[in-house]
Amino acid sequence: MSRVVQDPRQAKRFCFSGSSFDPATGEATLSYAFDDGARLHERIVFPHAPWPQDTTRQSAFFRALDILHLVAGVSYYKAGLPRHIETGEHPMDPLLAGFAQQLYVRGLGEFAHVNSLEIEDWVRFSVNAPPQSVIDDPGLSERALLAMGGGKDSLVSLEMLREAGIEIQPISVGDSDLIRNTAAAAGLPLIQVHRTLAPELVDMNAAGAYNGHVPVTAINSAILLCAALLYDCKWVVFSNERSAEEATLTDARGRPVNHQFSKSLEFEQAFRGVVHSQVSPGIEYFSLLRPLAELAVAKKFSTLAAYHPVFSSCNRNFHRDGPRISGYWCRDCPKCRFTTLALAPFMLPVDLEAILGANLLDQAAQEQGFRALCALGVDKPFECVGSVAESRAALMSLSTHEHWKECALVKRLAPLLDRTDTPGIDEFMAPDGTHFIPSAVLEHVAF
Repeated sequence: MSRVVQDPRQAKRFCFSGSSFDPATGEATLSYAFDDGARLHERIVFPHAPWPQDTTRQSAFFRALDILHLVAGVSYYKAGLPRHIETGEHPMDPLLAGFAQQLYVRGLGEFAHVNSLEIEDWVRFSVNAPPQSVIDDPGLSERALLAMGGGKDSLVSLEMLREAGIEIQPISVGDSDLIRNTAAAAGLPLIQVHRTLAPELVDMNAAGAYNGHVPVTAINSAILLCAALLYDCKWVVFSNERSAEEATLTDARGRPVNHQFSKSLEFEQAFRGVVHSQVSPGIEYFSLLRPLAELAVAKKFSTLAAYHPVFSSCNRNFHRDGPRISGYWCRDCPKCRFTTLALAPFMLPVDLEAILGANLLDQAAQEQGFRALCALGVDKPFECVGSVAESRAALMSLSTHEHWKECALVKRLAPLLDRTDTPGIDEFMAPDGTHFIPSAVLEHVAF
């Protein structure tokens, strides 16, 4: 008789129990289980997705679905962290097993640190197959499937692609009105993929399961890989800038812990390797903003006035049970503070206040939060914010800015930077560093 594991922390095994796709409804089902318990079913619906008639593209899709099943499993595995992982029918060649190991350990780095867990010693994906043969080029159209998040980064990417004359299909995961409004402001139709987690996961959390941050961008990347094959797009485009490389902190054992691991170049390179080796080299996954620092992105966005009333970078807009704020900004979180700090050098206070509804740099109660962004006696927050050096450079620039220098927190914190090695803001304006933008895109894009 099957045993339902109420508290997955007691489970010995985590099992990938299969995946399926219904071409008639566009619904994918991803199944998992702890021990011999009832299966947990996650459902992902690709709306109005035409099923490809070409058998090569069909085969590529099911390979991509296998990758999605593997990646999305991180949300369930972390609830119990069993020491034994059974991958079921997944052919785990050395490259795929290594990728899964890296994703589950590094992608759950923040989760492990916050929960004081040593998961690096527990996660084991076993090799059970020789290297997989790649599928022929599925012949996808040279269109950009652009991940939309409702914030400034994806909107900057959208305009860069539009100016380059590249056809864009915006897409998001979830039903956010905010993202729908940004796409409407761009005048483009938005595909909204619907992801429904297994409802039992909520019950498990209530029963004491482990909980915490998971690498959501990795999961969305795998969802968009599947979507690219359904909606006929050769380029899967994200908007992760080079600032995501910086570790949030270094733990007691000297290991980097990065809240933004699945936005990092390390993840991007690893995921590209999996796509090209397991699915097809005819699909390109990349970040268009990888050569840019956050401040350079902010400077570009400061000129895109049409989006200023409709965008938001505040994560309190995005919860499974809907927004937890009234309006687009909570005005009291690391994302709101960093948005202020990043845009302020390029905008007037009155214009930035019109966006956020307040001048956060003139609020004494925000001091600890801005100290954290600049690592002034407080650790950098676990959030998708720019590097410490960028935050310091922005703050220093404001101390000499005619319209910002008298703000309470600029006057209070900028003098503390005299004891730090703070670069000038101009050092963050030029594109630099490794990226994977295909030449067919790069030759048309202006940085």
